[in-house]
Amino acid sequence: MKLKFPNTFVLLFGLLALIALATWLVPGGKYETEMVAGKKVIIADSFHTVASNPQGFAALMTAPIKGFVEASLIIGFVLIVGGAFSVLQSTEAIDSAIKSVAKAHTRSAWVRVAIIPVFVSLFSLGGATFGMAEEAIPFVLIFIPLALALKYDSIVGVSIPFVGSQVGFATAFLNPFNVGVAQGIAGVPMFSGLGYRLICWAIATALTIAFLMWYTARIKRNPELSPCFEMDQEKRKHLNLAEFEAFAGMRPRHKLVLALFASTLGVMIFGVIRFGWYIEEIAALFLVMALLVGAVGRLNADQFIASFLAGAKDLVSTALVIALAKATVVLMRDGHIIDTLLHALVPFIESSSPIFSAQKMFLIQSVINFFIHSGTGQAALTMPIMAPLADLVGVSRQTAILAFQFGELTTPMIPTSGITVGVLALAGIPWTRWARWMIPLQLMYLVMAIVLLAVPTLINWQ
Repeated sequence: MKLKFPNTFVLLFGLLALIALATWLVPGGKYETEMVAGKKVIIADSFHTVASNPQGFAALMTAPIKGFVEASLIIGFVLIVGGAFSVLQSTEAIDSAIKSVAKAHTRSAWVRVAIIPVFVSLFSLGGATFGMAEEAIPFVLIFIPLALALKYDSIVGVSIPFVGSQVGFATAFLNPFNVGVAQGIAGVPMFSGLGYRLICWAIATALTIAFLMWYTARIKRNPELSPCFEMDQEKRKHLNLAEFEAFAGMRPRHKLVLALFASTLGVMIFGVIRFGWYIEEIAALFLVMALLVGAVGRLNADQFIASFLAGAKDLVSTALVIALAKATVVLMRDGHIIDTLLHALVPFIESSSPIFSAQKMFLIQSVINFFIHSGTGQAALTMPIMAPLADLVGVSRQTAILAFQFGELTTPMIPTSGITVGVLALAGIPWTRWARWMIPLQLMYLVMAIVLLAVPTLINWQ
């Protein structure tokens, strides 16, 4: 019998039911708080018991709508930004840029050498800035033929857009869907800690590029070493590079759209650092970007609205995940058990050094990622616990957020991820072969994460 994991909604509602039950069994508790540098933090030795407040069936059923209301700002932000990036995709500027570079590989030896570093960096940048994840799936259909034409294999064709975007997502520095939401929940200034996150992103991206360059050199010398050798031999019989050859080059409007997108990111960074912009201002900025990009990309009103609504629609499930995740916090808070659970978690996370505590947080987040893959939903579910827990064990909240991000480094491998399964199905690669290929890279990510989580304590990263 094939093992099938329940989807995120079933898991979250099941968790809600367990929390409601726990409010009848777990004694109430409370930590005292104090304001430090304008932020409410827990006083470590102030835990004491309080009267419990059991949550019944009515509370369980009303928790999702309460969660939706309390997370409404974040939910609105996600929907607007999702719509804006759908408009960007509809202009075909990103697709045009990729085809332009892909065509150049036939003319330049330098391009053939640089194609993996350039494209992995671009997809990683997409994951790190605008949360590119599912959007990378269609690019697999472009990069597999390209990889086969370059005498690589289907795994390389999948890895460039998929692993590239996922490693960028997991080490993001401006991603509003994981970093932005997590920092908002943790009470940390939006997109603060940018410098160290940039370093983490650059290291992770460089590691991914180095591994792929090593692998491609290996299979070019000995193609039979590819886990997909037999399948790729069949694919090469039907290989058609006409799409790349027929591409006439980027149009001026595509270049202008990409310039507008880059300018938007620059304005966002400046606004966050200089004026302390938060969710409302950043959402407004992306809405302006969508309007400008739609006009420059020559989308008429109907096309613009359709694209925007399609992007927002794709994130409705994410919005509902956020609401359900927030509902868990509502039930725990109303049942007076959230501080009790924090107090119980302290011995598991607490260590002789905050470095080890941060690394334990990363391992816990990696396990949670096996079941809940939405970066936004996972942030909404775990940050209300992990942020104050970080205060208790001497870990900065920035580091706790980084540990949450690094937990998503397992996404390219786990079979419960819809993106992973979808990409592999599209590429025709069995998960077992993919997993065997991914194991060395996953071990490298594990070591990298453990090392990079030690540095913040040493430099007092706040």
